[in-house]
This record gives sequence, structure tokens and C-alpha cells, in this order.
Amino acid sequence: MTIIDGKKVAADIRKELKEKISELQSEHNKVPGLVAILVGSNPASQVYVRMKSKACDEVGIYSVVEKLPFETSEEDLLTIVQNYNSDDRFNGILVQLPLPEHINEDKIIEAISPSKDVDGFHPVNIGKLMIGQDTFESCTPAGIVELLKRYNIETKGKHVVVLGRSNIVGKPVANLLLQKKEGANAVVTVCHSAAKNLKDYTLTADILIAAIGRANFVTEDMVKDGVVIIDVGINRIDDDSRKSGYRLVGDVDFENVSKKSSYITPVPGGVGPMTIAMLLQNTYKSFLKSNNYNSV
Repeated sequence: MTIIDGKKVAADIRKELKEKISELQSEHNKVPGLVAILVGSNPASQVYVRMKSKACDEVGIYSVVEKLPFETSEEDLLTIVQNYNSDDRFNGILVQLPLPEHINEDKIIEAISPSKDVDGFHPVNIGKLMIGQDTFESCTPAGIVELLKRYNIETKGKHVVVLGRSNIVGKPVANLLLQKKEGANAVVTVCHSAAKNLKDYTLTADILIAAIGRANFVTEDMVKDGVVIIDVGINRIDDDSRKSGYRLVGDVDFENVSKKSSYITPVPGGVGPMTIAMLLQNTYKSFLKSNNYNSV
């Protein structure tokens, strides 16, 4: 059994990007720019934005965090997004979700220029992804595919079972792995709460992607020997032995399922670090496109 080290792969990607951005800066005296817009003071969102800013600094991406009060109106937020759409210093616009309830998330996402939608959430980019055109791929699904590639895990003709149908992970990762290209070309089944007997599907999976948000949901009896496990879940469970009073676990019972796996991602340290790495990758890609530069 091999543990898929997302921390290491993400660090490799950041190192590669740092070299590319440094070379571009030497040639053109310009670097990619990313703005993160944070509305309110959600603690988890603050942590994510801080991590993204730190990663930008590491690779040489110019980053700004626009912190707005919780009371910010939808109209004001739309105006701010439009201003960044026309600001050439920024190649990526990231509106940190979730937004306060009085703001329509779909309306804000659709207001972001598709050419700066480095989260890959805009309907235009999702549509392009579905029909196999080059686009900004949603960061977590793109990170999953990148992990499979870098560990040389064959996907062609393999049965991939995706647990979960969210717009952020389940649907886009299914679409990515369906594409007729290298690193994909899989036979994909998407399972969700309407499935009568989930085990009937999970036991046939060569690669199982768990993204349902239920701690230790996937158990040893649900998978076959040699399965590849990609665990996207991040769940808090009580643990009195920890100073924090809790620990993080995935959607998969790691201790027991790992005994039957050929490859498995841990939680934390698996898929999570890849999400930010792919955000940086998308920002770099946007920078190249907007300036008509070739990749270095």
C-alpha cells in the first residue's frame, strides 16, 4: 500500500511554478496577480485565504486580499468584482465561499469574468470542461487528477466510482475523468443519496473518490482488494486526547480501508494541499493567456 503524499506533490508544483514565474519576470518584468475577496469573518474562510496568500508569496504571485464587512450588499460586491475584472494587475479573481446569506453566490460567480475565474466555477468554464475544451478546471478535481498522474495510476478503462455529486467536486471530477485524453478516459459512475445499495457500486471500483462529507463513511467491506482511494472529505470528530478537542478525518475509514488499498490519500495531507496548488496553476495559466505568452 502506498500513501499518496499530497503535501509533497503540492510542494513540487509550487517549486515548478516559482521557477517559471521567476523566468517570466526576468524576461517581461511582470508577474501573475490574484485577488481574494473575503466577505465577513468566517474563521475557516479566513484560514483558507491566509493559506492562499502565503502560497502566492512563495511562488511569486502578486496577491491582494480584499476584506469586506459582513454587511456588504450584493450590489456593492458586484461592483467590486467588476472593478477587478477590468484591472490588468489581476489575472485571477477568487471570491471566498460561503458568502453571507443575503448575497446570491451564483450571481457573484457569474459576475466574475470567465477569463479570470481561476476557481473554475463560472458556468462558461464548467461548460467548456464538460465538452472537453481547454479551460480553468475546478481546483480540487484538477488536483485529484494531478495526483493520479504523478503517481502513474492508470485511469484508462478503469472504473472510477465517485461518491457525491456536488458542483465543486463530484460533478467536475467525473467530467474530467470521462474526457478522451491521457490521464482520464475512465468509465465513471457517480453515486449519491438515491443509490439503493451503495456497496453494489463501490465494490466494483478500481478507483474510489469519496466526497460526501461524512466521517469514516467508507468502510473496509465496501471496497475490493487493490482499490485506489482518493478521500476528499475533511470532517471534525471529537478527540479528548487532542488539545483542540477534535481531530480531522476523511470520508474513508483510513485505518481499515488502507489494508485493502493499493494507493490511498490521507486526511489531512492528501487532496487538501492540491487545491491551493491548482489555484496557483490556474492563475499562472490565466497570466500566460492574457499576455499571449508561451509557457516556460
